[in-house]
Amino acid sequence: MRDKIMIPDENEFFRKAAMALCSSLDIAKALHRCLVVLREIMPADMMILWLYEESMGGLRTFAAATPDEGRNADTIMLLPAEARERLLKMDVPHTIIERSGLTPVVVRIVNHPDADPVGKSLRHYFEPPDYSAILMYLDLEGEKLGTVFLRAEGKYQYSEEHGRLLALLQEPFSLAVSNAIQKEEARKLKDLRADDNRYLHREFFRIYSDQIIGADYGLKSVMEMVRQVAPLNSPVLLRGETGVGKDVIASAIHHSSPLKEGPFIKVNCGAIPETLVDSELFGHEKGSFTGAIVQKRGVFERANHGTIFLDEIGELPLQAQVRMLRVLQYREIQRLGGTAPIPVDIRIIAATHRNLEEMVETGRFREDLWFRLNVFPIFIPPLRLRKGDIPALVHHLITRKSRELKLSGIPTLAPGTINHLMTYHWPGNVRELENVIERALILSKGDTLTSSLFLFREDKELILKEERQDLLPLDEMISGHIQKALKKTKGIIHGANGAARLLGVNPSTLRNRMNKLGIGYGRRRQPKKNKLR
Repeated sequence: MRDKIMIPDENEFFRKAAMALCSSLDIAKALHRCLVVLREIMPADMMILWLYEESMGGLRTFAAATPDEGRNADTIMLLPAEARERLLKMDVPHTIIERSGLTPVVVRIVNHPDADPVGKSLRHYFEPPDYSAILMYLDLEGEKLGTVFLRAEGKYQYSEEHGRLLALLQEPFSLAVSNAIQKEEARKLKDLRADDNRYLHREFFRIYSDQIIGADYGLKSVMEMVRQVAPLNSPVLLRGETGVGKDVIASAIHHSSPLKEGPFIKVNCGAIPETLVDSELFGHEKGSFTGAIVQKRGVFERANHGTIFLDEIGELPLQAQVRMLRVLQYREIQRLGGTAPIPVDIRIIAATHRNLEEMVETGRFREDLWFRLNVFPIFIPPLRLRKGDIPALVHHLITRKSRELKLSGIPTLAPGTINHLMTYHWPGNVRELENVIERALILSKGDTLTSSLFLFREDKELILKEERQDLLPLDEMISGHIQKALKKTKGIIHGANGAARLLGVNPSTLRNRMNKLGIGYGRRRQPKKNKLR
């Protein structure tokens, strides 16, 4: 220990240090400026603000400073159980510094970390490991805030006089830390609200932008059931193949219900990793598992006073199904790691393409959950059973996709194209139709969409099969494609039913290409022999 320290004018020291702590709303900058002042009268190469996190079993570094800089932090320094217990009970060497007219201050001077139960636990966090430290406990109006940790390299660097001088700054430190904590909580709340707003707006515009095409035709019975159940708060189970538009029907139920002003949250149960299902659905408390450094609200809390749409409910693990029962029965959830139930006012809409009855029989889906969800089932027919909706769907999707792709105009359909689309059985339903239309718009080079631009699943399989075969010369492939078009139009090149319109090229361009490849037209339709050999 240094033999003698320079005794400062305490009023001047307090003024300079307190001004440093109050000089910035950024606690890291304020900490650095205060450290510079402290170094004028005592050894110090680092200062840290710690908040004790009981749920995490350690100390959270809130901010730190060196002679060169200050930085904000959010890391946990874990403590062994024994050290943690002794720290809570103050069963460690400490000094109570009395102050005239002020609350006593508790400080600890650690000049030999290996001899201190808590210091020994923290020794491996520091380089070099031999150091001296002063710890001052902060509280404001009886509320414990955290600890100031002042460190100097080497053993036996601090005296009781150093501790007494640091204790003069208990109130400025407590105020600075309290303000910083409130600022952090306000920022987190702002981020949380912004995150919720982004999430809700994204879901709203993605889902509700779809119109319900076929409400007066193929989906008439479905929409009648929607009108019946929407004003109530009963659970709804949507059944149907993948791609039939279950999310659009769920959105229609929500926006026709008394909860329409509340959030509409969509969750794809099959897309959540099994290890994260509980955390995503029900949320978790800070410290409930490794890596849970902040509290998180689950989607059920986000959906409070609104509707939650659980898509692919059949993919939900059995463990989560048990917790789902509690939500349906008691209208409350419990965060992972939490103890207090949280009430939620929500409407649950579930959807699946699976045979839940069969899953119940095989034990993959809980029977009691099935009974609670199957209060009002709605079956959404596949597109092949409502082909009368295809023309309206096609025109709606062409308009919407053209705007999304920022095309200069909205293409029209060539004659016969709708009939061509209605002959397909659409195993992927509306989602497949949407993809086929988007691909046709990308491939289109004109104002008209022809049948050849709409590639179905069987066409893709044929193309893949042909791609696995030996490639033909380019001219030979183009020649064969043109001849197929001529065969389909019975040799007609010009006009609405001509090959040029079908291939999406100018008739003169097509004639020039036919001349180059030796493809005859009119009376000369037979190709010249050996032209391509």
